This record gives sequence, structure tokens and C-alpha cells, in this order.
Amino acid sequence: MTKPLISNVLVGVTGSDASVLAAKYAIVLAKQYGCRLTAVYVVDTATIRQLTLSKIFIQEESQEYEKSLEANGERHLAFAEELAHAKGIKIGRDLRRGAVYTEILKAADEHKADLIILGGWERDRNARDIISHSHREVMVNAKCSVLLVKEPTIDQLYKQA
Repeated sequence: MTKPLISNVLVGVTGSDASVLAAKYAIVLAKQYGCRLTAVYVVDTATIRQLTLSKIFIQEESQEYEKSLEANGERHLAFAEELAHAKGIKIGRDLRRGAVYTEILKAADEHKADLIILGGWERDRNARDIISHSHREVMVNAKCSVLLVKEPTIDQLYKQA
């Protein structure tokens, strides 16, 4: 018997509408195909460090901002967990610190992901923002397939699952 094409899925969550849709997509996928699912949130300490070195943040501000991002990450991971549990799906939570794309790639390797799911770009976001850069880096450097969710009917599919 051949190995299933997708058995371990990693979904990146940021709290954006696009990442919520990606989480819903991943949950529907996990439910339909019996995949193991992990949500990952990265506290972007690399950017915080650059802002501090550039004197945009002072040390105290950067520490406070990092704590705020960590709290946001816990909240976003908890929300992804709630969405999964509502559909009877178990989801792992992984809160990391570092450069977003580097940590997503490390998490994918550590969790032996067959697929990384990311939220699509939102229309009102600048194409050069940090999330877009991270998405590109993940797509280029991932050892597994990457799915960029742009499914317009995912809310209905999630409700029906």
C-alpha cells in the first residue's frame, strides 16, 4: 500500500482574516482526509530586533511588543483550536520565536509536514509587507508542498463539515 499523499498538515496562523480562512481550510482538509493538523504562530523577534537596532524601538518597547505578540499568538492558536474542536478535529499548537518563514519551515520539518497551508494575500495589504515576504520564502524553500488558500467558499465548506 502506498503512503497517503497528505497525512501531516501545518497551517500558519497570524490572526488575519486570510489566516483564519487558511485554518478553516486546513480543518476541513483534516476532517475529509484524516490528516494530523498543527497550527503554528511565530512571534517575529527578527523584525523586533531590527527595529531595536534601527533605534525605532528602545529595548523596553521591544520587550513589551514581544510580550504583546506572544499573547496575540496564544489567542490566535486558541481560536484555531476552538475552530478545530468544533468540527471534532484535534489540532496541535506550536508557538515559536524568530524569523517567520524560518520558523515555519523548521516547524514543517519537525512535524514532518506533507503540506504547509498559508492564508492568501488580503486585497488591502501591501504586497511588500512582512507576511508577503514570509509567504514567498516559505513557498520557495519548503521541502513539502505549500498551499495558498484563496477559496472564496471556505466559510460555507467549514460550516458543512
